[in-house]
Amino acid sequence: MSAPDVVQDQQPQQRVKSSSAAGGPSVKANNVSKWFGDVVAVSQVSFVVGPGVTALLGPNGSGKTTLLKMLTGLTGPSTGTVTINDQVVRLSTDIYRLIGMVPEQETIYPFLTGYEFLRLNAVMQHSHDIDGDVIRALDQVEMRDAADRRIGEYSKGMRQRIKMAAALVHDPPFLFMDEPLSGLDPRQRVRAIELIRQLGDQGRVVIVSSHLLHEVQRFAEQVLVIVNGHLAASGSFRAIRDKIDEHARQILIVCSAPRRLGASLLETDQAISVRLDHSRQGGLIVESNDVRQLYLSIPKLARTLDVTLYEIRSLDDSLASVFSYVTEAVR
Repeated sequence: MSAPDVVQDQQPQQRVKSSSAAGGPSVKANNVSKWFGDVVAVSQVSFVVGPGVTALLGPNGSGKTTLLKMLTGLTGPSTGTVTINDQVVRLSTDIYRLIGMVPEQETIYPFLTGYEFLRLNAVMQHSHDIDGDVIRALDQVEMRDAADRRIGEYSKGMRQRIKMAAALVHDPPFLFMDEPLSGLDPRQRVRAIELIRQLGDQGRVVIVSSHLLHEVQRFAEQVLVIVNGHLAASGSFRAIRDKIDEHARQILIVCSAPRRLGASLLETDQAISVRLDHSRQGGLIVESNDVRQLYLSIPKLARTLDVTLYEIRSLDDSLASVFSYVTEAVR
């Protein structure tokens, strides 16, 4: 990266993937704002995104969907410009042939079969091999067996997958996905994450919105953090995760002898405080400002003390905590 891994949103334009500087495909937002009446949905957001998977991470209502609509030309910015391959999106109809969009809203026709829906999208996108492209897209989302069923009969997860197929049917180099994993069962979620990674590895520009940190960790190396319509931070997931780990955090430990383990943890440099969690049998809550070292110390201590560990997990890994840590770190 040509800029610091975690940066302030006040800086002019953040380059999320340096490969875009070499003339490759890119999406650029230049000082973009969007307001609806007196409500500011997105405020002065600037960044450059190149090939690979970039996550648009933020809580519900943070402005992610509005930003995605501006990036794809579905709505124009109130101020600022959005360009794809250095062309203003709203001024070039040719750009839309390069874009695949998976909206969060249900934008499907229940009376059409899955095959008919994809064929309609392929025709509108002027695909050269309409039937071949439809079959390819169905296979990408593992929906060929359900292609002849009406979409109105599909489950939520199946509707999500057919929307993904519709975005892929014309094989676009730019993909925008708004919460694409919503409604998928665990197996479908794993397959969708693998597909998203593959699309990024193929050199496409893939931007995926999510409000779940653990999802983002599985498919995106680069992250744009959106807080209240502002770009709070951008950079690699690892860099942002490191900033989170620098802050004191609470770890839940469930074990066979919480008092014995807790007393030993207090003697280490990693534990600031230790208390019993009376809501869980065997529960112990440890506050630490060196979480990584604490995770290494716990199994070693448990083995020495002959304590059985049942569960270890962070209690403050929520997006609210993440955004608090990140925005504090970049001020």
